[in-house]
Amino acid sequence: MGKYRVAVIGGMPAPIHGAKELGIDVVLVHEEGKYEQSILQHTERVVHAPLADGPAIHAALSPLHAERPFDRVMTTTEVAAISSGYVVDQFGLPGVTEFTARALKDKALTRECLAKAGVENVRYQVVSSVDEAVAFLAQVGGKIVLKPLDGAASLHIKEVETPAQVAEAMAELAAAGITNPMAEEFLSGPVVSVDSFSFEGRHLTIGYSEYRMNDRFVEWEVSTPSRVAVPYLAELRELTAKLLDAVGVTEGPSHSEFVLTPDGPRVLESHARLAGSGAPELVRRAFGLDLNRMFLTVPLGIDELPLESPAPIGGAVALFLTPDPGPIKSITVHEDIPAKVLRIPPGEQAKVFMPYLFELGAEDTAVVITKNPGDEVAPLLTVADCSNGYILASGTDALDAIAKAEAINAQIEFAIG
Repeated sequence: MGKYRVAVIGGMPAPIHGAKELGIDVVLVHEEGKYEQSILQHTERVVHAPLADGPAIHAALSPLHAERPFDRVMTTTEVAAISSGYVVDQFGLPGVTEFTARALKDKALTRECLAKAGVENVRYQVVSSVDEAVAFLAQVGGKIVLKPLDGAASLHIKEVETPAQVAEAMAELAAAGITNPMAEEFLSGPVVSVDSFSFEGRHLTIGYSEYRMNDRFVEWEVSTPSRVAVPYLAELRELTAKLLDAVGVTEGPSHSEFVLTPDGPRVLESHARLAGSGAPELVRRAFGLDLNRMFLTVPLGIDELPLESPAPIGGAVALFLTPDPGPIKSITVHEDIPAKVLRIPPGEQAKVFMPYLFELGAEDTAVVITKNPGDEVAPLLTVADCSNGYILASGTDALDAIAKAEAINAQIEFAIG
């Protein structure tokens, strides 16, 4: 029996790897058949419950908590953010509360919290009709964005600047079941993110990354450290802390995205969890701090939160494979490709977005191909469509890592048709 006991709701093996060696007993809450079997070796036990159902998770964990109380209830997955907060509140534990999870999930509530705290006041409005959206467009006097209040993975984001475009976008959103989207003034500039960790209300900013994306705002490359963020680092670190305070984050990892506008950084969105798209691994490679380890060790007092933000020690990139959409006829990987290559076997499906990521920690460069001949490449409409595979690379800086990844990408050929 370990010294500590935590419940982790959903997620992948990496954040709880080595928990037993650290004296931490992990009870994993997950949905049956939706987790990698390799995660079991790091757990005390697994209990099954719907990840988005807070009362169901609370009911499943309550008998275990009564027998031997949990020190923390945590999650690494967006779908379980609010449900985890519900259980945190029910057990009276430190961590991300239900209010904080909701404040970050609901984009309008995030803006409301920021405005109340006097942090910034990006113009926004929840709209329920074309007329309301057109009126907001006129009020802003420029381009606006329409998006779901609780959107994720860059899905259903509509950039519009004329009443006709507003009407078309509102119809498309309604067809997708989104009847009350948020209208927001368009923030012009590159998008960057800041990965942070908090403990007892102190926020340490760690990594800062930038993205390449398509015209639908789908990110197909993440690189760190961001070159464009450097002139804004002091502002980004200050704004990150103010943002996290405004929504009530006091403990754990967070991932915040900003637009570097001509008037300085503005908040785009934030999440009180480890970031996706391999960000913790990129941060480890580029800044030397392991967010996956800190996820468990800092809240429990095993490791101390560093006093100062680390300087970069290198660069890293995750480049997603984005062949043309359509049925795959063949996939050719050149024999002399300078990377370790892993593939999902034919007939199997990856259970996580970036399979094998944890196993590749010691590799300077690596490729994971998740599709096979006969599978379909989907159009790149959301981040979830970046599911054909990925390239992971380290370098002396971000540009060096990107150059390695692009050279590898040139040696992978998808025949579509």
